[in-house]
Amino acid sequence: MNTPVDALPEERQRLIIERLRQRGRVVAVELAREFDVSEDSIRRDLRELAAQGLCKRVYGGALPLSAAVAPLKERRQENVMRKQALARKAATLVRAGQILMIDAGTTNSAIAAALPDHLDLTVVTNAPDIAQVLMEREGFEILLIGGRIDPRVGATVGAQALQEIEQIRADICFPGACAMDAESGLWGFDSEETRLKRAMVRACGETVVVVTSDKINTVATYRIAETADVQHIVVEGDTDGSIVASLTARGPQVHRADEG
Repeated sequence: MNTPVDALPEERQRLIIERLRQRGRVVAVELAREFDVSEDSIRRDLRELAAQGLCKRVYGGALPLSAAVAPLKERRQENVMRKQALARKAATLVRAGQILMIDAGTTNSAIAAALPDHLDLTVVTNAPDIAQVLMEREGFEILLIGGRIDPRVGATVGAQALQEIEQIRADICFPGACAMDAESGLWGFDSEETRLKRAMVRACGETVVVVTSDKINTVATYRIAETADVQHIVVEGDTDGSIVASLTARGPQVHRADEG
């Protein structure tokens, strides 16, 4: 696409958002060259776009914001087959006798359902629906984290839940992922929920992030963990190889879900 070098700031900002959607991220120095303007002008554009909630400023450029989290009831109907495929792959990372910490979320509910029987697993969760899924099966010990239930996320949050998590040591953590970017890490939207996710990561020996493609190369409001603090990332089978390479370069082992 040919870019008009004399574009007004409003038109330039519209084109920047278009580039974000196409590329997944934008770099200020490249935009300045493309639009034939100063880097200061581009940085001002990015500040204004971020103030409008249209992107997230990062060092050297910007990333698109992940879509806001829909209510749990709606999310249960979205991308069911894709989440099940991710869950099956995630379940292969679990070993007999381990203590798992499973955060709330529809993908994590699918992971709980995909866990094999007869592995003598202990599951710690703040999500009543996950506890219910496993309570009906043999071979699981379940510890439900207490506290105030946020109906939007379908799980306990707040001081009591945080305190209980901080008293536990687990083998593997599955934190719910709102957004994941190779350079900037794992992100969440809600400050209270993010504090809980951070505590889960600290409480576990390994962290496994399971993420649908629409959440990759995006950020949200609050950082949960650096990419280097994540040991495993499970992505969809058709995820672009360049994305897998950028994630792997930061340290985690990336696993593709089986396609189909």
